[in-house]
Amino acid sequence: MIGKIIIIAFLLGIVYSLASSFYFLVHDKGEGDRAVRRLMWRVGLSLLLITGLFISFQQGWIEPQGVNPVRYGND
Repeated sequence: MIGKIIIIAFLLGIVYSLASSFYFLVHDKGEGDRAVRRLMWRVGLSLLLITGLFISFQQGWIEPQGVNPVRYGND
């Protein structure tokens, strides 16, 4: 359950960063670098989330779920 909360928090942070970078892009009218810094945060958070999901999957902490999930190990 804590894993889902962490993933949702990362996704909310990514969406917030994207929205705030759009706001700064519109209101700064090309002057300043606040939009670029927010977009860098978004890319960093996305990479951290993807890396964390990959490591969690490799360690067996999370399992794929869906219509036809791939199962490893003894079934």
